[in-house]
Amino acid sequence: MSDTKRVGKSFDDAKKVAIMIHGRGVSAESIISLKDYLNLEDFAILAPQAPNNTWYPYSFMAPDHSNEPSLTQAIQIIDELVKEAKENGFTSDQIYFIGFSQGACLSLEYAARNANKYGGVIAFTGGLIGEVLDTEKYSGKFLGTPIFIGSSHKDMHVPLTRIQDSAEVFELMGAATKTLIFQDTNHTIREEEIDWVNNNILKK
Repeated sequence: MSDTKRVGKSFDDAKKVAIMIHGRGVSAESIISLKDYLNLEDFAILAPQAPNNTWYPYSFMAPDHSNEPSLTQAIQIIDELVKEAKENGFTSDQIYFIGFSQGACLSLEYAARNANKYGGVIAFTGGLIGEVLDTEKYSGKFLGTPIFIGSSHKDMHVPLTRIQDSAEVFELMGAATKTLIFQDTNHTIREEEIDWVNNNILKK
């Protein structure tokens, strides 16, 4: 079981839950630092720590078997946190996923495999995981869940085609999908992305 950092409101005091998923080679603290920029004042924040700081060893577009068993274990870690939130009285539409890079890919992949009416899925540079997209892995309906993907038009890790294909999958599964693609090559989170998410998904 992964260690999980817990900040923000307690379950008793929170109105919503944010599961924040860090990127490759960094820590839970790195993604938690985003709370200073996002509208998360009313949230219980859960940020799991990946074993050895990495959720899965190879590219998110590597052959599927090469990222196992790490990917399955990562999905299980997220699922345990979702179950914990529900056991504490939160409904799926009060649960939000926020990830960057490898954490964004994991957020999107978990949501697609467990589609429901969530509060939102916020992916700063990410796409669905797999050498090719296998939609048979995905089940459920999003029922209008807002899903955001922001990225460079030429990111070093996440091809634009995979973002576009992922967004199409989410649309077909009933999500309200928004992509913001920037004309730079930076692997980062931009102020414009933060503003859009705050104004459209994390509205106060």
